[in-house]
Amino acid sequence: MTAQTLDVLDAAEWHGRRAAHVDRVNDLVGQYLDRRAAGHAHPVLDFLFTYYSLKPAHLRRWHPGFGVALTGDGIEDYRGRSGYGDTTVRGVPAVTVTSDLLERRGSAVDFVSTLVRRTAARPAQLGCFGLHEWAMVYRGGDAALRHDVPLRLGHDGTDAVVESMPLRCTHYDAFRFFTPEAVPRNALELTPDHRLLTEQPGCLHASMDLYKWVAKLGPLLPSDLLLDCFAVSMTARELDMRASPYDLTEYGYSPVRIETPTGRAEYVRAQSAIAESGSDLRRRLGRALDALPRSTT
Repeated sequence: MTAQTLDVLDAAEWHGRRAAHVDRVNDLVGQYLDRRAAGHAHPVLDFLFTYYSLKPAHLRRWHPGFGVALTGDGIEDYRGRSGYGDTTVRGVPAVTVTSDLLERRGSAVDFVSTLVRRTAARPAQLGCFGLHEWAMVYRGGDAALRHDVPLRLGHDGTDAVVESMPLRCTHYDAFRFFTPEAVPRNALELTPDHRLLTEQPGCLHASMDLYKWVAKLGPLLPSDLLLDCFAVSMTARELDMRASPYDLTEYGYSPVRIETPTGRAEYVRAQSAIAESGSDLRRRLGRALDALPRSTT
């Protein structure tokens, strides 16, 4: 991309965008960070910074995205940062995300683009009722527990719920944590290849993982998209755990009792809303990926 085709932001504009980004991050995760600083684990929100590798400090870093040049005071903050390089726009020094970074990330861009397109093309499947979390502890005893909180129904009650309904998980990265006893109960025995073969927009984790894919592509994509994906991931994670077999009332989360008809209806309503938000973000991500110059990948 030449200097003539770059969108140029002057210092006032990009400083304002960066400050608004940092404020929004602080609003989203400030209480979580206070809790973590005090040494307290959180069974719901820790996941967003452990399973997903982006730490809060990295989430706070604002990026304009590929094809945007920053000018004026403060551009030295980006000099030497991975993926950025110096350029000149109309005789003015500037920094921008480099074409070299796009070339190095070309295979990742292609994979995410394919995943987004295939997922969006499939019909949403609702009604899995979040049973993947139950399948992760099914007949596993205390050793299978993933959080230091009690099960709402105990081990026997949890196992009975799994045995009372079909498992229809389509998301490999949830399925791979099923206990050995739960694996054959799923409609499909998923492999890593199923990320492209079965991912569908109704899946809670498919919406959550949009944050992961945007984060993996780093400064190639703008931070407003990253943070919008993070916000949906937070909402999805809360539903995921409220519908799980764990008792999280100590943390202020009321259960979605998917073992009851009322709870299953509640889950599907919330799942549908998240799927709609995820589909909107998937379209935005697809457009952003399509706008990247493919000749460099």
